[in-house]
Amino acid sequence: MNILYDENIPFGKDAFSTLGDVQSCAGREITANMLKNIDLFFVRSVTKVKPKLLEGTNIKFVAPATSGSDHIDKTYLAEKNIFFRDAIGSNANSVAEYVTTAILTLADKYNFSLAGKSIGIIGVGHVGSLVAKKAEALGLKCLLNDPPRKRNEADFPNVSLEEVLKADIVTFHVPLTFDGLDPTFHLLNEKNISLLNPNCILLQTSRGPVAETSALKNLKINKKATLVLDVWENEPNIDYELFSLAEIATPHPAGYSWTSKVEATNIVYKAACEFLGREPLWNPPTLPENYEPPVISINKNTNFLEIMKKVCDIDGDNNRMQEACSCPKEILGKNFDMLRKTYPIRLEAQQFEIKNAPKEMLPALEKFGFQVSRTS
Repeated sequence: MNILYDENIPFGKDAFSTLGDVQSCAGREITANMLKNIDLFFVRSVTKVKPKLLEGTNIKFVAPATSGSDHIDKTYLAEKNIFFRDAIGSNANSVAEYVTTAILTLADKYNFSLAGKSIGIIGVGHVGSLVAKKAEALGLKCLLNDPPRKRNEADFPNVSLEEVLKADIVTFHVPLTFDGLDPTFHLLNEKNISLLNPNCILLQTSRGPVAETSALKNLKINKKATLVLDVWENEPNIDYELFSLAEIATPHPAGYSWTSKVEATNIVYKAACEFLGREPLWNPPTLPENYEPPVISINKNTNFLEIMKKVCDIDGDNNRMQEACSCPKEILGKNFDMLRKTYPIRLEAQQFEIKNAPKEMLPALEKFGFQVSRTS
């Protein structure tokens, strides 16, 4: 088997070399000529897998080591009998931790309580469900909007999009789709953005084109809304004005924890093993090399934000973005990509042990997935 993989897939060589001869390349530099004799093709989100890239190749298997797959022409793959598997769900917890850390950060900065405030969650799949679980642990009232789940689950507590947009906090967790019953392209747009609470917090961590750039810019200009933007239209060539209007701006790393990326590799590797009828020979590591299991020792004065910032350094993400992208527009895209490529290691809550936690914090800590030592 000849295998090509995006060089940013962690442990790609370790995993995929058990299946055949491997070579790697930067995702944006992959060409059709490189793929002529390739059998298995592993990508991330920056490679557009369309007919133009695959025509005339020997590709039998395509797998993005990402949760989203809107950059893949799945209809074409099916027509050509090319096996497809994505890593949906692999980054769900990572995104949910980013979202909740952002909310906690803003509550601390602007000195408001989350208790009793509402959060509108648009898209309640792998990510949205975890956001809801963590949001409830923080005392937020969850309003859920997911039309497909409403159609398929009689007891799903669906709230209309119009009502959800009126929440104190609004967060999007939908795939990017252009047709069907529930297209999400520009789901938030010039027509409905006026429904938002003037003082709302709006978080976008799904796909950039889910929210219309011009609408987001007008929202910030005309209202006091606070924008938390991790995804952007036309990445990496993002809109400079919108970038400058965001309270928290990051280069699409919400789902970029070390843990989620390794899990994505594991999912597509196992899919390839299944496709080839082989037993998996590679086992993913549980921690980065030379890392000791992390421990957080807290006391009765420790607040939840302090704990989450040990897990998700959202201030650091925002500061790096501000420094790297406050630059001439012609190099903005290059800097954006470099931030993603050099993103620091970020673990997830389940890899941290919490010691000395006060009893009143235990339920929330456990809902966030921390390993909690109940004795000092």
